[in-house]
Amino acid sequence: MAKAAILEQVGSLTIGEVELADPGPHEVLIDTKACGLCHSDLHFINGSYPHPMPAIPGHEAAGVVRAVGTEVKTVKPGDHVVSCLSAFCGHCEFCVTGRMALCMGADTRRDQTAKPRIMRADGSEPVAQMLNLSAFCEQMLIHEHACVSIDKDMPLDRAAIIGCAVTTGAGTIFNACSVVPGESVAVIGCGGVGLAAINAAKIAGAGQVIAVDPIAEKRELAMVLGATHAVDAMASDAVEQIHKISNGGVHHGIEAVGRQASADLAVKSLRRGGTATILGMMPLDCKVGLGAMDLLSGKKLQGAIMGMNHFPVDLPRLVDFYMRGLLDLDTIIAERIPLEKINEGFAKMEGGHSARSVVVFD
Repeated sequence: MAKAAILEQVGSLTIGEVELADPGPHEVLIDTKACGLCHSDLHFINGSYPHPMPAIPGHEAAGVVRAVGTEVKTVKPGDHVVSCLSAFCGHCEFCVTGRMALCMGADTRRDQTAKPRIMRADGSEPVAQMLNLSAFCEQMLIHEHACVSIDKDMPLDRAAIIGCAVTTGAGTIFNACSVVPGESVAVIGCGGVGLAAINAAKIAGAGQVIAVDPIAEKRELAMVLGATHAVDAMASDAVEQIHKISNGGVHHGIEAVGRQASADLAVKSLRRGGTATILGMMPLDCKVGLGAMDLLSGKKLQGAIMGMNHFPVDLPRLVDFYMRGLLDLDTIIAERIPLEKINEGFAKMEGGHSARSVVVFD
């Protein structure tokens, strides 16, 4: 039996017990040690993005491997691992062309057995697995291609946030944008993903790193993590401030919150030839575009799901960055809470005044 936070109906999570199946041939059973609270989870909890219920959310996790299936080659019992929702098949068009984050094969590759993978503790009904992981649970049963082994000296509460926020934010800088030393970067939205992007932009040697957020506390955190300038997103002259700081607009405008206004601001912040990258999960009816003059100015617009990561390679490197003192994960984590306080953690997230909350399992 494992204790979990279960989404029974739109609005909030309830704590209950579930039973996980034994690992199939390519599956890994993990004792979850920590899981970050991500805004993407909140989109499912509040019903903005639909999902079958009951379900267990949570996708930003780290833990210790308890058992593996007969065909698992990549991890072994006792390994410390970080999970990642962008599981990959390894043989589709996207995988073989180096765009693993776009792979859609994860669900079809799951070990198909008559028994559901997660059941209520009393056996009364199955519980849906969310984003291949369901990490708000004392244990995870996932495909081996949804986790990667890391250095055992890495603290697991900090390792957890690498699984989504840091992979997305830092991955965008290193993979999707390929930021060149000296280029200017504006990050709109300074939550966990935005702060990770700012920290990575500093590591990459960006010339100006402009943090754009309406909340003063977030802008202050961004300065600690490597921003060179901060702009109030609600200021009437926010665009003009960004253009003045960057001498005509930024090379990279990164939207990291999931709002129409912030996506539009990312586009408006660009210089000629600049690129706007949208990371946030915006409402499904939102559209972002480039005008005729933007196109004539060589501007570009792109999405970058999960930072366009190659997570079996990227995650251990990000761990190494932390261990070497380059990546600042401690500042990103605002609090550590038990599973029972998860709804309070999400309420704090909606308030918008702090960075990452992390559920820590005993």
